[in-house]
Amino acid sequence: MRTSLLSVFTLLTIFNINYAQDRVTGQPFATRSEVLAQNGMVATSHPLATQIGLDILKKGGNAIDAAIAANAALGLMEPTGCGVGGDLFAIVWDGKTQKLYGLNASGRSPKNLTLDYFEKEGLEKIPALGPLPVSVPGAVDGWFELHGKFGSKPMTELLAPAIDYAEKGFPLTELIAFYMQRSIPYYESQGFPNIEDTYMAQNGGRLPNEGEIYKNPYLANTYRKIAEGGRDAFYKGEMAKTIANFIQEQGGFLSKKDLASHKSEWVEPVSVNYRGYDVWELPPNGQGIAALQMLQILEGYDFSNIEFGSTEHLHLFTEAKKLAFEDRAKYYADMDFVNVPVAELLSDTYAEKRRKLIGERANSYEAGEISAGETIYMTVADKEGTMISLIQSNYRGMGSGMVPPKLGFMLQDRGELFSLKRGQANTYEPGKRPFHTIIPAFITKDGQPYVSFGVMGGDFQPQGHSQIVMNLIDFGMNLQEAGDAPRWDHTGGNSPTGETPEGTGQVRVESGIPYTTVRGLMDKRHKVGFTRGAYGGYQAILWDAENQVYHGASESRKDGQAAGY
Repeated sequence: MRTSLLSVFTLLTIFNINYAQDRVTGQPFATRSEVLAQNGMVATSHPLATQIGLDILKKGGNAIDAAIAANAALGLMEPTGCGVGGDLFAIVWDGKTQKLYGLNASGRSPKNLTLDYFEKEGLEKIPALGPLPVSVPGAVDGWFELHGKFGSKPMTELLAPAIDYAEKGFPLTELIAFYMQRSIPYYESQGFPNIEDTYMAQNGGRLPNEGEIYKNPYLANTYRKIAEGGRDAFYKGEMAKTIANFIQEQGGFLSKKDLASHKSEWVEPVSVNYRGYDVWELPPNGQGIAALQMLQILEGYDFSNIEFGSTEHLHLFTEAKKLAFEDRAKYYADMDFVNVPVAELLSDTYAEKRRKLIGERANSYEAGEISAGETIYMTVADKEGTMISLIQSNYRGMGSGMVPPKLGFMLQDRGELFSLKRGQANTYEPGKRPFHTIIPAFITKDGQPYVSFGVMGGDFQPQGHSQIVMNLIDFGMNLQEAGDAPRWDHTGGNSPTGETPEGTGQVRVESGIPYTTVRGLMDKRHKVGFTRGAYGGYQAILWDAENQVYHGASESRKDGQAAGY
C-alpha cells in the first residue's frame, strides 16, 4: 500500500512539473514572451484598462495621463481590488528631469475617533468590516497630485473612457467574476446597505458571470463629477457629505472635515544597491523598505552557486523575510507620528548584524535594537522616457462593506491595520495614516531607469518584490519569466497590528516548487504548506537603453495584459 501511494505521488509530481505547453525558447515555466515596443508600454491587471492607457498614449498623452485613465477604468472593471474608495502610492521616473519622485496618497484616520473609544468598547483589534476601519480614501487626490505635477491631458478626457464603459457596460473577466460572485453575496449577508442597489440592481437584479455585461451608472456619475469639478468634487460638497453622513449613520466617525482636510504627500523614494542595481521603494507608512531589508541581507550570499527554487534558496529567503518582518512589526508606521529609523534599518552594518543570526535551520527572531491584504498594480511608460509605478487598493478585496448611496464604490478598510496596543509605533491615533501593505517599486542602473514593477498581495508584497529582483538579477530571467516563476511566501511572526503568533511560521509554496525542495525545507524544520490566490499579481516594464526598446510583462495568474506600440 505504501509503495502504491508513493508511486501515485511520484506520478502526480511529474505530471505537475510538466503540466505546461512546450515552448521552444525561455524557461519552461514561462507562459508567454515579453511584449516589446519602442514608443510606449502599458501593463495592467485588465486588458481593457491596458487598451485605455495605450489609447491615451497614442493620442499624445504621457505616462501619467495613461496611468490615471487606466486606474479609473480598473476601479470600475476590478472593484474586487481597487477603486476611488481606496488609497494610492506611486513612484515616477520623469523623463524630463531624469529624477525619481514618490507619492504617498494614503488617507488618515478620523480625527474624532480615539483609542479610548476602542478600549471602552472592549475591542482588542479594529474590525475588518463596517464603519470603524474606514479611513479617508486617498486615491482621487492622488490622481490630481500626479496630474498637477506631470499630466498633460484634461481630466475630462482621461476619465471619459471609464465613464463610457461604466454607462454602457463591459464583459466581466474570469477572475473578477469569480471574486465578485464570492464577495458580493458575503457583504450582502452581513446586512450592509446599498450592496444590492450598487452591484446588482443596476445589472438586472443579479451579479453577471464571466463574459456577461456589467454596468455601474452610479460610478459613471461619480467620475463625471470628479472630471468636471476636480478633487474638491470628491472631498468637499455633496459627495463628501454623502460619504460622511453614511458612515456616521452606520456608527462610524469619518467626517466632512476629515475628507476636506485630506492631502497627499510627495516623498523621497529610498533605495539599496543590490549587486549594482538600485532598488527603490517608498518610506513608511508603507512596508516597502521590508523588501530592501531582505535584499540587504540576501546580498551577502552568493546565489551564482545556489539554484533557483532549491532548498537553500527558499531557506535563506525565508529567514531574511522573518528578520525584516520583525523590524516591520516594531518600527514601521506613519512618519508624521513616529521617528522610523529608515537609514539604520537599510544600512550595510545592520544587514550584516542581522545576517549573522541565520543558521542552517528554521528559526524565530525578534526585531533588532536600534537607537532612535486584493490590490491592483499597474505601470506605464511613454516615448519621452517617463515611467510610473502605481499601486492602488481598498484592502481585503472590495473593502469595508461600506457603500455610500448611489456613488458606485465601496470604502476601504485600511484602518484595520492599526494596532490597539498602547505604546507601539503603529498604535491608533486620530489623524494618523495606518500601516500600509501596498507598495510600488522601481529599479535603476547607473542612475538611469531600468524596471518599473510591482507585485500585489498584502503581506506577500515585499516578498514578491524581493523574488522579482532576485529572478532578474541573480537568476537571469527575462521580465515575463521573472513573474511566471513559481513563488512562495512565509506567514507568521509579529505584526504591525500587534498580533504575536508563536513558532517559526509556515512556508507556503506554489505547485511549481519541486518536492525535493519541500522535503529539504522540512529537514531544516520549516513547516511547509500550500495555498491559492496568495501569491500576488505582477506587472512590469523594463527599459532597454541600448536598443531603445520597452519590454512589458503581465501576471499569468490574473486577467491582465501588457501592450505597447
